[in-house]
Amino acid sequence: MPRRRTALIGLGAYLVATVLLFAFTGVLVARESIFLWLLVGLLAVSLADVRGFARGVIFDWLPFYLILVAYDLLRGYVGANPLFPPYFLPQIDADRLLFGGTVPTVWLQERLYRVGELPWYDVASWAVYMTHYFAVFAVAACLWRVSRLRFLEFRAMVITLSVAAFATYALVPAAPPWMANDHHLIGEVARIPGSVWTELGIAPAASIWDKGTSLYNPVAALPSLHAAFPMLLLCFFWRGGAVVRGLAAAYVLAMAWTLVYGGEHYAFDVLLGWAYAIAVFLSVRWIRRRLGERRARARAAAGAGLADAPGSTAAT
Repeated sequence: MPRRRTALIGLGAYLVATVLLFAFTGVLVARESIFLWLLVGLLAVSLADVRGFARGVIFDWLPFYLILVAYDLLRGYVGANPLFPPYFLPQIDADRLLFGGTVPTVWLQERLYRVGELPWYDVASWAVYMTHYFAVFAVAACLWRVSRLRFLEFRAMVITLSVAAFATYALVPAAPPWMANDHHLIGEVARIPGSVWTELGIAPAASIWDKGTSLYNPVAALPSLHAAFPMLLLCFFWRGGAVVRGLAAAYVLAMAWTLVYGGEHYAFDVLLGWAYAIAVFLSVRWIRRRLGERRARARAAAGAGLADAPGSTAAT
């Protein structure tokens, strides 16, 4: 059976299995569960080259996963150091400065959010919010199948962005809007993604907010990685054409709306996340280009040395 046909059959079976899995167990949100299920999908489309799949898991995916797991575990300690207590007011002041004295989260929820109701835009916001937990892995998987070089570049950007964000969390732990509401520093703010989970009656809801060190830290909010990753995708696929750019830009805006309206981040957190993503994209691209040029010069010099060596065809 041709490899392409085998891959398509495997992909079809995997998609059906994914729908059934989500129907019976709910959406996967734990990093380890998503990673393992993703590997199942990669195996399903790599049945014609199982040895290549195994090499990819060991050399490409396992380091990627371990670094992100280390990030998750370390992020759980952010805000626990008394030398770096969480900040509450700078983000509020920044939003008020940017929006004429108004905190956008409070303004939006005053007009749109209703306790006990479940309008379509709350469900849509929750759905967009949940994509954060698997979108980067899904894109990385597609890139790995299409172009390993592109995958390695994307992996470097995701890791660099995560490390840069963690360094900021560690030095400047920042409280989100819903926590500022708990301390009566701003108007009424609800955590809409959590309220949608409750209204839908889906059991895995608590895992995002209760699992702590492996999924969530309430004061690791500045910059917003939820906002940064969609912007990184927009930058990475900018040359993919107008349709791809439009879809990526829509995702960036949809996530920004979700985070601000949902009470998870201030607008300032989102803007800073965008800035981090753009800076990482440009920096990694520049570094990889310079390293590529250096390797090319080294190969050219080695080739010239061989050509000039005594007894070589070029020397004679």
